[in-house]
Amino acid sequence: MNHRCLAVAVVVLSAVVPHPPFASAQSTNAPASAPLTAWGVPDLQGVWSYATITPLQRPTELSGRAFLTAEEVAQQNNDAATRASSERRAELTPARDLGLAYNQVWWDRGKSTGRTSLIVDPQNGRLPALTPEAQRMGAARQATRRARQYDSWENRPLQERCMTYQRVPPVPSGYNNTYQIFQTPEYVAILNEMIHDVRFIPMDGRPHVSEGIRQWNGDSRGHWEDGTLVVETTHYSDKTTWRGFPGAGQTLRAVERFTRLDEDTIDYQFTIHDPTTYTSSWSVDLPLTNLPGYVLYEYACHEGNYSIANVLTGARILEKSSHQNVDV
Repeated sequence: MNHRCLAVAVVVLSAVVPHPPFASAQSTNAPASAPLTAWGVPDLQGVWSYATITPLQRPTELSGRAFLTAEEVAQQNNDAATRASSERRAELTPARDLGLAYNQVWWDRGKSTGRTSLIVDPQNGRLPALTPEAQRMGAARQATRRARQYDSWENRPLQERCMTYQRVPPVPSGYNNTYQIFQTPEYVAILNEMIHDVRFIPMDGRPHVSEGIRQWNGDSRGHWEDGTLVVETTHYSDKTTWRGFPGAGQTLRAVERFTRLDEDTIDYQFTIHDPTTYTSSWSVDLPLTNLPGYVLYEYACHEGNYSIANVLTGARILEKSSHQNVDV
């Protein structure tokens, strides 16, 4: 989608839909350093990075520690900055070098937040235990993938099919860890250009869609609480995989909180409630950093994407070779 068209669409929505009285009523106690919109709520608009090398879960060797030392932060940042540099690539064998096929130009890992994990609740920085049902689903999924992962394009990962990449809420990956946020009194629109997702979040108090409507990244609704945008997302598709577990879309509920602290920072937190998958809820603290002047370019996933055709062609060749060997 052309970003200019997206911006115009948001402006048109603002122009054609009367501003309801609740829009100004929701302007609450924003931090004094946070800029405000013309209608009085915190201004979240702009391009924001959630890139970080801080892992989702706390490494076991850092058990009991919520924060790194300054020296450890510096070392982690240096390691990330040189991970795929030409000097380090030259040290590897050809087989291992394949894992670093992209050089540093392609990566957008960000830096350490100073924490040992993005998860802040539970306090151990680890995902809660899986429920017995989730364990069964995970085992079944792995068995299916091993037996039938090359049967059809429908068996391939959503990312490979150019369907969706980052879920809602996001977890930082190797690159394109970027949100562009637009606002009107009635809607907040969040663009994630990684395989091009735009999430329109109504702010008018309307209920979620009917139970029969399920979407890859759920159905979001927003409201303001004391200067914080609170977004609740439900109605995920049962085909959605989040952290690798399918079928959780029926019970997955995500609650995000966006608090504009100053010109450069949004305090972004989210909590995952999914009783089908996890034995308890868990929460993440993931700062968003302003990228003034940053331009998002189109992520044209389908254009020149030969991945699925090549993967399935290779699978058919291997099957044919296997059958020929058996006949002999």
